[in-house]
Amino acid sequence: MRRFAWIVMLIADAGLLAWGAMAAVAPEHLMGPGAAPILPAGYEGFTGGSWQQLADRSPPTAGYITLLFRLYGAYIVAVGVLAIAIAATAFRRGEHWAWWALLVGNTVAYGAAMTYDRIVSAIGPFEMSEYLGIAAVYAALAVTAPFLVRRADQDITR
Repeated sequence: MRRFAWIVMLIADAGLLAWGAMAAVAPEHLMGPGAAPILPAGYEGFTGGSWQQLADRSPPTAGYITLLFRLYGAYIVAVGVLAIAIAATAFRRGEHWAWWALLVGNTVAYGAAMTYDRIVSAIGPFEMSEYLGIAAVYAALAVTAPFLVRRADQDITR
């Protein structure tokens, strides 16, 4: 079961890493709802105003918002790299700390992305992949839960 679970975890975290890289490097090409770029879609969903009007009237403000979004993407890349490394090594070997690290790290990273989408009313088909990703993570964690594995091991020894 662990063999399958670590691969599922690896795929989910690779998706998270890819999303973060796109947000950091090219947010204007990261699609949101209705195939609109996520940053303008998020701004417009949150403020009700036009991203283009903001960019025309206050380029420094639009630039600052873009910078913050890129930095958010960079943080997601950092979490993704660490999660992939943990999944491919310690989680694969069954180390208990890795299970907890992946639970917390993925919950925070996926949760932040999903919370952003909800707050700014920018939920489309692509954003649904976040829900699939966290479901895959939780499924992989569920079948490898250290507190369940220990209980099963104790039952076998009795």
